[in-house]
Amino acid sequence: MGATVGAVWGRAEQQDFRSRVRGTLLGAAVGDALGAPVDGLDLDGIREAHGAEGLSDLAPAHGRRGAVTHHTQLTLFSVDGLIRAQVRRDTGAWHPPTDLHRAYRRWAATQRDWGPDLRREDDGWLAREEWLYARRDAPRALFLGLGDETMGTPQAPKNPAERGPEAAARSAPFGLLVGWEPQLVAQLAVECATQTHGHPTGYLAAGAYAVIVHGLARGESLDGAVQRALALLAARPGHQAVADALQHALGAVRQGLPTPARVTELIGGGTAEGLVAAAVYCALVGEDMRHGLRLAVNHGGPSAAAGALTGGLLGALHGETALPPAWTAELEGRPTILELADDFAMEMTQGTALHGPAGSSPAWLTRYPRG
Repeated sequence: MGATVGAVWGRAEQQDFRSRVRGTLLGAAVGDALGAPVDGLDLDGIREAHGAEGLSDLAPAHGRRGAVTHHTQLTLFSVDGLIRAQVRRDTGAWHPPTDLHRAYRRWAATQRDWGPDLRREDDGWLAREEWLYARRDAPRALFLGLGDETMGTPQAPKNPAERGPEAAARSAPFGLLVGWEPQLVAQLAVECATQTHGHPTGYLAAGAYAVIVHGLARGESLDGAVQRALALLAARPGHQAVADALQHALGAVRQGLPTPARVTELIGGGTAEGLVAAAVYCALVGEDMRHGLRLAVNHGGPSAAAGALTGGLLGALHGETALPPAWTAELEGRPTILELADDFAMEMTQGTALHGPAGSSPAWLTRYPRG
């Protein structure tokens, strides 16, 4: 993937980074859980079920309040794959897209197996979390893309007509590689998106979203992060639809008070570029995280994806303390998400102490095997 730029990690920088990692992963999951009960409903259906103001609180989905969907499941396996890539770097085997593909294949196994297979020693700890074996309406494109060992690439993508938001919605963790240059973050997100979403709109929206999260995680403004993403997109073939959608989102901010109709307009046909644009808009105009997430899920489009994408942006921007406590408290899998977030932060800031020339932690290599 090329060289990266190392960050300087003092104590304050480590604490800020961990808060943003937690905020990003929890925020995406909370947004996913908020949108899950109304996913697929039109605005009239949402209001009929939840009142004239629409959905304003967590509601039951998949048998409980706070349930997440495949968006959160895959985001967690993105994090797992990124940690495994860093651990494997010591061996000289440095190709993160391959490690991410293996991680996504571990997710795919959770969707066909009854539970963890303890005989697979190289699975690591995340694939042994039983709650992740719940099937949450993942679209067929994900299973087609990950159904065999052949990895999609930009030169030979899987599902070349697929424009859905699922690849973008699992791409927030790439933006948390704050020691990387933005163009490398974009490239990694694009390469991993082509494993399931081969249309330029699908994989370039994932790249743009990762770059926006990256800017926020490094302390930039949301507007500045979007402008950086637009500049990086400009050199890529097929970028125009994604660039136009992001420009539309920025322009919509100046068009009066936010409404469900404006969010629905930005989402358009429910493809990746519209969902990322709507998430940017909701994050820009939201008075706080609660308001931004409510705006992101009350419309006629894919509410879980819009909530997850918006929550990832707001979490990266504000950190974990901005999350609504009552929603976070009910979130499915919260202990796992926090544990994984802290592992990611520790790997990115203290990786050489966990595995390196001076020695390795056996416990860490059990959690994240090099195999």
